[in-house]
Amino acid sequence: MLEIYQFVSGPLAWSAFIIFIAGCLYRLISLLVLVHRKERFIYSYMSLKYGLRSILRWSTPFATENMRRHPGMTIVAFAFHICLLVTPLFLLAHVILIEEAWNISWWTLPDGLADAMTLIVIAGCIFFLVRRLIKPEVQFVTSASDFVILAIVAAPFVTGFLAYYQWFGYQFFVIIHILAGEIMLVTIPFSRLSHMITAPLTRAYMGSEFGGVRHAQDW
Repeated sequence: MLEIYQFVSGPLAWSAFIIFIAGCLYRLISLLVLVHRKERFIYSYMSLKYGLRSILRWSTPFATENMRRHPGMTIVAFAFHICLLVTPLFLLAHVILIEEAWNISWWTLPDGLADAMTLIVIAGCIFFLVRRLIKPEVQFVTSASDFVILAIVAAPFVTGFLAYYQWFGYQFFVIIHILAGEIMLVTIPFSRLSHMITAPLTRAYMGSEFGGVRHAQDW
């Protein structure tokens, strides 16, 4: 078991980070090359002002008409994404590992808050799963890969929670937790999870078109 842990937390972890970084760069470069080849006219109205306005507006809860029309979805989506990003970055155990490896550290979440945020992510995954199963308009655009992605997102948080409280086999769940995190990292650039990379660019494009061409806000 020790040898497996050393492998998944060493060479496999480095491989996952390299694939993640290289994949993100590939995704962004490919997107820019595609725009340059097929829709170069976009550059003519790209606007820093309207792009940033759109990013800020859509990053603010209930700032848009669509968010106000769906308050439940808005609350869940914002809570889910905030916890999804903040929890791994500021979890005490993760920061300790980074400090041991590179001698750098930063502020960490209290354990109770980290637990609550972990459960919010898990609950959010369940919410999105049920939504895909029962809402006809969402079912229509749902494929098997969407359920796989939900499982990939939920797995690091479920296994990390189980490992932290040692409810079952601690070493087993620590290894599965690390593997789940690595699978998620590798998946991000090559799946719908890539919206975490491309969303700001898409939002800047939409904001520029609505603000600079249509002279309206992107609601």
